[in-house]
Amino acid sequence: MTTTLTPPRAEKPAPARAPAPLRTELRRGLGPWTGAAVALTVFVTMYGKGLGWQGRWADATNLLHVVAGLLCGPLALAAGCWQGGRDRRRRTTELWESVPRSPLRRLLVSVAPSALWPAAGLLLADAVCLLATWPYVSAGRPFLELLAADAVAVAALGALGHLAGRVARWRLTAPLLGIVGYVALGLAAYTEGTARWLGPAGEHQFSWDRPVWWYGPVSMAWTAGLTLAVLLAYGLRPARLRVLALVPLAVAVAAAGLILRLPQDQGPWRPDPALSRQICDDGTPQICLTAVDEALLPEVSAALAPLNSRLKGMPGAPARWVGGISGPALPGDIELPSPRQDAVRNRLVRPDLYLNSAVNWLFSDTCQDGDGAGPNAERSWAIHLAVTEWLAPTPDDYGPDTTGAQPYIDRLDAKSPAEQRDYLTRYLAANTCRPDEVPIP
Repeated sequence: MTTTLTPPRAEKPAPARAPAPLRTELRRGLGPWTGAAVALTVFVTMYGKGLGWQGRWADATNLLHVVAGLLCGPLALAAGCWQGGRDRRRRTTELWESVPRSPLRRLLVSVAPSALWPAAGLLLADAVCLLATWPYVSAGRPFLELLAADAVAVAALGALGHLAGRVARWRLTAPLLGIVGYVALGLAAYTEGTARWLGPAGEHQFSWDRPVWWYGPVSMAWTAGLTLAVLLAYGLRPARLRVLALVPLAVAVAAAGLILRLPQDQGPWRPDPALSRQICDDGTPQICLTAVDEALLPEVSAALAPLNSRLKGMPGAPARWVGGISGPALPGDIELPSPRQDAVRNRLVRPDLYLNSAVNWLFSDTCQDGDGAGPNAERSWAIHLAVTEWLAPTPDDYGPDTTGAQPYIDRLDAKSPAEQRDYLTRYLAANTCRPDEVPIP
């Protein structure tokens, strides 16, 4: 019996799958470098602004918002413009257009790196900065909807820059477009009126506020709708299909209308009751701060402790030191200087400087025109400086010239505690706007 051996059949290797065009486009060109440049811009700017923004979510979010609009937006615009002119510079436009895909699909694939990479770099930098802020905040939350709107705005600027690069043939278009974008966004951010909230760099100051819930999504609809309308108008073929661009354009116009109807004085920001409520210590006089600065309350109390020990129970002394949104609300309340200006990561770096500022605010009177004049005006000012320096000496690296006030400081130091208390009572009761009424030590 003969056995026939059949040779094994060689299987044909499966054809290698071509990489997706979008993946290929995202890996090549200027896109990854743009994302890295955007992230580096945010890191350098946030580091250069000091560490004061790490104590409040609002400070961190506001600074990230401004950096995204004023710096990252023009960078994405210029980089997208350079990326858009790549095929023309390489003379590969005809090869790209020969790909068997619709013009709109080809356009969206080519625009993707210019839009997605800057947004990804911005979101990465935002996440790192928020993580660096989280251990030091007292209350509230980060405004993630605003940061998402910033990423959409930066992506939209990158896409518009890409289209400009495809149309313009001049090589200097990209840097000039970045400069023009920086100027335009800066002017829009600092203009008066609600139109500034249409731009991605509108600045906000009060840390106890929060944006209205719809502002972030509506801002995304404004920037994304406008950009999508331009992309459809440019990429749709045949021309009769370009009427579809009116749909995102209508969404963008409706979103812009909502933003323009915001109140001119406060824009989309409203006081947050959870952040603006007062938190007070149990000292005498009491020290009250807003809840957003609750972590700073022990630091402020310790800084003012030497002054409060002298003022305790004294007629004319403050009943409370009050800082924040409400300010002095009751008789005897004295406004506190903002502790955030002298704080880093919820620690007062210069308690002595903050104490000196509080004393100056204690003795500050609102004088009318013509007050504070007369033959004793110079003596009155010297006494005011002497009392301030006696209670809270200004640090040497900040101090004014105390030559004229030094004799009065020496007299105050030479008094007994009872005499010092008696003089301070008379000084608190005097009207310092009238130099003749200021008591001499």
